[in-house]
Parts: sequence; structure tokens; C-alpha cells
Amino acid sequence: MKMHFCIPVSQQQPDALGGRYTLYSVYLDGFLFCRVRYSQLHRWNEQLRRVFGNCLPPFPPKYYLAMTTSMAAERRDQLEQYLQNVTVDPNMLRSDVFVDFLKLVQLDTFGITTKKASLDIFLPDGRSIQAETLTSDTAERVLEVVSHKIGLCRELLGYFGLFLIRFRKEGKLSVMKKLADFELPYVSLRSSEVENCKVGLRKWYMDPSLDSMLMDCRAAVNLIYMQAIQDIEKEWAKPTQLQRQKLEALQKEDNQRKLLELSQEVQHYGYMQLDPCTCDYPEPGCGAILSVGKNEISCCITLPDNQTQDIIFQMNRVKCWQVTFLGTLLDMDGPQRTLNQNLELRFQYSEDSRWQWFVIYTKQIEVPEQGKSKKYHIQQSQSKDYSSFLPRKCKIKIAEVDCVLGTIKEEGL
Repeated sequence: MKMHFCIPVSQQQPDALGGRYTLYSVYLDGFLFCRVRYSQLHRWNEQLRRVFGNCLPPFPPKYYLAMTTSMAAERRDQLEQYLQNVTVDPNMLRSDVFVDFLKLVQLDTFGITTKKASLDIFLPDGRSIQAETLTSDTAERVLEVVSHKIGLCRELLGYFGLFLIRFRKEGKLSVMKKLADFELPYVSLRSSEVENCKVGLRKWYMDPSLDSMLMDCRAAVNLIYMQAIQDIEKEWAKPTQLQRQKLEALQKEDNQRKLLELSQEVQHYGYMQLDPCTCDYPEPGCGAILSVGKNEISCCITLPDNQTQDIIFQMNRVKCWQVTFLGTLLDMDGPQRTLNQNLELRFQYSEDSRWQWFVIYTKQIEVPEQGKSKKYHIQQSQSKDYSSFLPRKCKIKIAEVDCVLGTIKEEGL
């Protein structure tokens, strides 16, 4: 999956000398990540250039005179594109100058100081592991702490990740987003405006055949076994009646390896299912259930006459992505608060030798990424990365103090 930065809104703030400065609200995968000034990002860019030279994307230039409205909008667009592009290089993502700055702005934005903290990390079977961490520990560090407690081999960490998960009534849950390695789980959890949200540990690959790479580690087998059971119970994986009977028998025997082998044959095993959403295919306003995995997006679409239609989008036929933040903000004297946030995810798809756009409206953003080779060097099939984000211009409308709802829109390509 690709992470997505956007800056849907900015605010003018008074400074200590009687002037004003612009504070940019940076969102990561649909959630408020931090608020920063241009001067902070400018200094960060200079530090990165001293380490990485000309490998960095272009940074918006300084203006020494007052900016017009159009200049301010252009700068915000350029900063958004800079943040999106600077995260492409995995070496940069792991550098101290990159991580230390983002840790600092996350803590500063939400007024959290560095101190010891206990963080409950939930497993797929509902149990939790208490991790003794610092509030400033990154997701990568917290994952290392948890893996040590449960005996997960260090070389297998790249197969797993920490997620923000919303626990709903009647045992339902939603995987809201994966925490990036440089995110601070303690801060992300405290700042999330999603009710009943917790940090969970799940496997982080959508090619079920990779299960075979984990079979020599008992802790890893336990984790993917628990997740397989959970996904079947939540009906994210869809076994036939005969498969379900065999799986239930194997579960009673606690035969983990046989159950995982049989799960490979189950429809949508290892996929991530998004919450019910709406789409514009075959016409606007249709309901949709999306499952993402095996380099495809599988959609079960509910038509206006309540009939359903299944359609599969192969990732090697997707040309590019666009993500638009559609939120409602309350304009206050203090920091802005997100009242409602939705995302428009659209991708350009080749069908019958022509390109067309498919649009999804959701609260979750999971943009599939073909192949993954990060710090822990997961070996997957070598394939071309067809997923790329296109820059978009932003037009912002903010709600008044009396809570009249406004919508943030991005228009144009």
C-alpha cells in the first residue's frame, strides 16, 4: 500500500512580533498527522539535502513579499506534492533526519511530551499485549518491542505491521489504516477522533502464498492463524460450505498448519476488506464492498434495483491514482477539529483498450502497491509499479463557528 499525504487546509496565525504566518494541516492517509509552518519544512528540506543531495524533489521557493491568494494556494499544492514525493525513497524514510523531524512535529502538534507510556497492542484473537514504550516511539520501534515479547523472529518483522482498528458493536471491526513506520502510535491513537479505536497487530502482505515464508517461526504461525480465523469469522474471507466445515474441524483440532494450507483455497483469504462505501460504477451512488489483495481490487456492487454485481480490477491495468480529502472542518480560534472526514479514491483503469475512471467514496485509504522490499527485504515477484499519485489543485471551504457544514474539495488535474 502507498501512503498518501495531503494538505487540505491551512490557517493564518499571529506570531510573537505582531505579524502572521501560515500553519498547514498535514493529513496522512485521511488522518490529521501534524501542523507545520513553511519555515519548519524549509529547514527540514535543507537538512535532507545535506544528506541526500539532489535526490530530493523540488521544494517550493521562498517569497519575500506578501503572497496573493493564488500564490498561497500554489504553495500549499507544492508542499503537498513535496511530502508525497519525498517518501518514495525507502532510504530517506529510514534516515534519522527524516524520522526525527516528523516525530517532533507530531508531538508538538498534539501537545504531547516524551515520557514513558504503556500501550496495549491487540492481537487478532482479541487478546492484547502491553508494550512499555515512550510516547515518542515510532511504529517501527513499538513493533520491535511487541515482537520481542511474543517471540516473533526479527527478520520477519517486515511481514507485519501496526494498524489503527475501530472496534464496533456486535463484534465488527474496521481496519482504518496502517501506521507508517515513522508514525507515533501513542500520538496517533490519542489524536484519532474515531470512537473505540485501538492499535492492532496484523500481517502486512496480501499475497497468501507468502504464508509459507513464516512457517519456521512459531509466533508468526500463531499470528497468521489467529488472523485467518478472524477473517473467516468476520466474513472477509469467504469459504464455501464444504470448506467451512473442514476449517471448523481443523480449528477444533488446533491444526494450524493444515488450516492455513486450506485457507489458501478460500476466496479472498489474505485480502483486506474495506467498510461498505459508495462508488460511481456502473452509475453514481451504488453501494460497494471492496476487498483488496493478490494485486487486485474485488468489488461487490449493489445496484439501484438491489441486485449485486461482482467486478475485479487487476492492478497491472491501473495507470494512476488520485485521492481527494472530503472533510468538514470547524473553524475555531484554536486548532481546527475535523468533524467528519471522507476520502474520494479514484483510479484510471484500462478496459476494452480504453482508459476510464473508477471512483470510490470511503473513510479508509488503502492504495495497493505491487511488490515490497523495505528494511526487512521481503522477496516478492518483480513487477512494474503501476500506481502513481497525480497532483490535484485544492479548493477549500470551511464551516463557520455555528457548525454549518462545509466541504473540502479538490478540483482539476
